[in-house]
Amino acid sequence: MSDYPNDWCKDMRVKPVGYVRTSLKDPLPLPQDGGLVTEKYVERLKEYHRRIKDLESELVIFPELQDMLEGIGEFSHIFVLYWAHLVPEGRKGTLQVHPMGRRDMPKKGVFATCSPVRPNSILLSPVRLLTRKGNALLVRGLEALDGSPILDIKPYVKGYHCVEEATVPEWMKSSGR
Repeated sequence: MSDYPNDWCKDMRVKPVGYVRTSLKDPLPLPQDGGLVTEKYVERLKEYHRRIKDLESELVIFPELQDMLEGIGEFSHIFVLYWAHLVPEGRKGTLQVHPMGRRDMPKKGVFATCSPVRPNSILLSPVRLLTRKGNALLVRGLEALDGSPILDIKPYVKGYHCVEEATVPEWMKSSGR
């Protein structure tokens, strides 16, 4: 960051606006046996993604920020930006990873993956908004772990956020997601 032109934001700080309450306590299971992908692992992975797809979580917004939720209930989907709080500090300098911990896949730069191991552990998930009760939102499909700090919430706007011509590389299509 030494070449960064804006000194004023060198020491940026982000404050959480709330936290995630969910039954998801453990991250995505990684392959055993040194990253070898077995049929058993692929089945575990599929089961994990099925669980996430149907998982209901609560986004608890700090009461003093509750007014920020006004109007959010009119949307069917929202984006949740949250902090991967359980990533060890020493892993944040990682530049490349095997996607999903699979050693059968070539290493890719962390910016080309959905890995929580990143310089800033900010993750993004589009989720279904089920209901709002006061300062809490009930959502479906959030992969965040219990206690994850929420950094921001944004409405998903289909005509604005949907990119029809988006493509993904073959290695991601075959990753089991």
